[in-house]
Amino acid sequence: MAKLYSQNPKKDKKLNPKDETIRFILNYSKALSVINYKNMEFEALLN
Repeated sequence: MAKLYSQNPKKDKKLNPKDETIRFILNYSKALSVINYKNMEFEALLN
């Protein structure tokens, strides 16, 4: 197992997400609202 962790990770691996995926993530992040109340954190998804 230790041998796996000592190997160098592959470099120059480019990810090319679809425009649809990027749009979905951006729209989700715009609709997400995080509310902090005392020591609690609430997440609300506003559609």
